[in-house]
Amino acid sequence: MSRTVWTVLGVIAAIVIAWVLVEVVFSVLWFLVKFAIVAVVAVIVFFLLRAWATKDRGERSIEG
Repeated sequence: MSRTVWTVLGVIAAIVIAWVLVEVVFSVLWFLVKFAIVAVVAVIVFFLLRAWATKDRGERSIEG
């Protein structure tokens, strides 16, 4: 009887630990995916701003 109780407790503990580990892994993966998306958008915005600034500088030098 005692062995059965420990087995049931072990199964419950294994499920709880697995649940927490999966939660942590998915949280880390989601953070990495968001970070990658932000990095791509930041690069695109950087190049757009640089192109806009270069275009404005060129137009000013023609006028001036």
